[in-house]
Amino acid sequence: MIRYIKGTLEMIEEDAVILDNQGIGYRILVSPAMMDRLPVMGGEMKLYTYLNVREDAMQLFGFGNVDELEIFQMLITVSGIGPKAGLSILGTLSADDIRFAVLADDAAAIAKAPGVGAKTAKKVIVELKDKIAAKETVNAVLEKAAGNGAVKEENAGVSKASAEAVEALAALGYSAAEALKAVKQIENAGELTTEELLKQALKLM
Repeated sequence: MIRYIKGTLEMIEEDAVILDNQGIGYRILVSPAMMDRLPVMGGEMKLYTYLNVREDAMQLFGFGNVDELEIFQMLITVSGIGPKAGLSILGTLSADDIRFAVLADDAAAIAKAPGVGAKTAKKVIVELKDKIAAKETVNAVLEKAAGNGAVKEENAGVSKASAEAVEALAALGYSAAEALKAVKQIENAGELTTEELLKQALKLM
């Protein structure tokens, strides 16, 4: 119904912000991670929104970009994950981190989100596995890696897929040395695709 709201930041609550748009104040629930990225009071911001309609209330949830919104909408399709739990996960992990956690079967990473237990985290893995495209995820992170200059000389001497896996891991915040060490531990690395290497490397990090 409401794709996004662009307005002036008028108020900050514990878990929400009030955006003024043409004299109307919209209360939008946001993650702790978004709270850390807010502009100064009175500054302009744009939030992509999801309207949650319940019998007793209507709530707007806000996200910094379309990618976060789309991951949130995937998360809340999982049984046991409501909007607040989905927001909690996005407050702990970035959209890319969530994708890689799912692809790597890393339920422990998802379970770090407040209010999300190990059992629910495993449900996220199982129910989103087929919805998250490995190739698109890898390509997105590689684009980020290229933009951040994550391509390092340390990647020399490995296959193209291995080098791409190292670059993607570096874009996720791992050091090039850690990433290269993990990739080199994988048996028959030269025969695997970038996505396969990433899945196995993440389990070793």
